[in-house]
Amino acid sequence: MKKNQDRTFLLFWLSQSISELGSSMTGFALILWAYARTQSAMTVSLLTFFSYLPYVAVSLFAGAFTDRHRKKPILLWTDSIASLCSLTVLALFFTGKFEIWQIYLVNAVTGAMNAFQLPATAVAVGRLVPREQYEKVSGMNSFSKSMITVATPTLAAFASSFFGLAGVLAFDLLTFFFAFSVLLFRIRIPEHRAHREQTERRHLLTDCREGFRFLVSRRGLLSLIFSMAVMNFFSNITYENILPAMILSRSGQNEMTLGVVSGLIGFGGVLGGLIVSFVKLPENKIRLIYFSAAFSFLFGDVLMGLGRTVPVWIVAALAASVPIPFVAAGQNVILYHTVPEEIQGRVFAVRNAVQFGTIPLGTLLGGALADYVFEPFMKSRSPLAVTLQKLVGSGSGSGMAVMFLCTGVLGFLLSVCWYRSRNLKSLREK
Repeated sequence: MKKNQDRTFLLFWLSQSISELGSSMTGFALILWAYARTQSAMTVSLLTFFSYLPYVAVSLFAGAFTDRHRKKPILLWTDSIASLCSLTVLALFFTGKFEIWQIYLVNAVTGAMNAFQLPATAVAVGRLVPREQYEKVSGMNSFSKSMITVATPTLAAFASSFFGLAGVLAFDLLTFFFAFSVLLFRIRIPEHRAHREQTERRHLLTDCREGFRFLVSRRGLLSLIFSMAVMNFFSNITYENILPAMILSRSGQNEMTLGVVSGLIGFGGVLGGLIVSFVKLPENKIRLIYFSAAFSFLFGDVLMGLGRTVPVWIVAALAASVPIPFVAAGQNVILYHTVPEEIQGRVFAVRNAVQFGTIPLGTLLGGALADYVFEPFMKSRSPLAVTLQKLVGSGSGSGMAVMFLCTGVLGFLLSVCWYRSRNLKSLREK
């Protein structure tokens, strides 16, 4: 039975990862297509913004919906709607009617589908694997996401250069059909029929409130999720946002340097994911989460801001990315062990809304701070700017480097404070 269970999860994990690679390649190719036509960094930021805004809004109700319905049909339907978006883009591209605003609309629909898919996937994984393998599964998920991060730019650029945007979209559709077929014919996700019949008799808003009430009544979990939201906010101000612009500005527009640094960030995630998958983690998951986060901020963000050469940026990229799978694993284990299985969908959805709700704000704020605050400030002759130039240097990109120092120091201090928080004391042995 255990071997069959392991085989089922591996097939589910592999097929979904391949489909995610196709979707990621499409997203990257659309960024390249949009930027080539507008030469606007704000256009790229808006692509992310329109993906996350509907995701956050819909997440508030998607969790309760997920708990009420079978997980497999939810995954099949959301994948199908997302694939229709890719098919629509392909049709518009061939007819010569494809425009930037249509990408915003497609990203919004895809983001809304993710609001249903992610909690459904989280619950499905919890039912496909035994409790003692949650850490290993979290490591495998981090590994696959990091591999996708590494592979996406290269594969998308290669496919775009040889086959154009249409070729990338075609590959995305092929990966969808593969994952859809595997899920439809080979994967059985256990369901709790009695619980679903009970929840279906209640109002949807009642279930939504239940997810909120569960978190509010458990201050430890709420503090944990809030801290993850702040970390996402900092990350999307700098690492997930202005890093390419800073590296290009400080390396003389050397795209190879950017490729090396970006690749090492993905490799660090792969390495961290492998370690999490095969090494027994400490019992104290709170220490694991916040010590890993503190290390990432202090030696990742700060070193990235201080660095002016490729070797230093490589070390910073690894220092920032290797600890992230440990943060994710610690959080996932705590959630799976703390949240009752019958309400995991709605609680995970509320978690997603709170934890990822800071990403759109961080994305827009990061670009605005770089262009209109920090870069102009570092070109001034104020005493503070002159002092900071001794740390990060001067010239283009120095303002963004100071932003990395700010997120690094603030993130480190907050991680230490969160670890010592009384609210998180109850979660230390989960």
